[in-house]
Amino acid sequence: MRRFAFSFVALWLTMAVCDAAGAEEGQWKPMSDGKTLAGWHAVGDGKWTVEDGAFVGRANNERLYGLLVSDEPADNFQVRFKFKSATGDSGFYIRTTIKEPEKAHGLQVQVGPQGSGTGGIYESYGRAWIDKPTAEEEKQFNKVGQWNEMTISAQGGDIVVTVNGVKTADLKDDPARPSGHFALQMHAGCVMEVQFKDLEILKK
Repeated sequence: MRRFAFSFVALWLTMAVCDAAGAEEGQWKPMSDGKTLAGWHAVGDGKWTVEDGAFVGRANNERLYGLLVSDEPADNFQVRFKFKSATGDSGFYIRTTIKEPEKAHGLQVQVGPQGSGTGGIYESYGRAWIDKPTAEEEKQFNKVGQWNEMTISAQGGDIVVTVNGVKTADLKDDPARPSGHFALQMHAGCVMEVQFKDLEILKK
């Protein structure tokens, strides 16, 4: 009986330790300090600043894309953030590789004004649009002139995107690269302003 009680206590302690470790690993962590570009670096044209806690990208018909690239890569994760896109054409790259001078190769989740395909997935220098909401669908979730919230879950080849709680793209067993950097985009040849804030990551 004593042996059984001891074994039960040992098992309970082991489970408690595992649960605590899992909770630590499962915490959302900020991807920005809200004051500087620390943890990120700019590539290409345009200008990235931090204003009121948000990354702000501005460009005026630049020749090169303007990218803000994460210093660290990631493979399996969930990310969430808020964005506001007044003008132009933007995106949030996942698992991307940067090739000189400013070419982001990988999957881009579209960010932009209504009608731009916001929430859809585009493979730059590859398959182009893979999953794109229609203009009518986009009207149901893309808030004009307001902050919108996007989440992206990438587990192996399964990638799911939601905007304001609405699923906008869903890939299964996608063959794109399994790891790479995040990047915020300003499209070349656009007059634009885009903002990203409250960026957080949950690694799996």
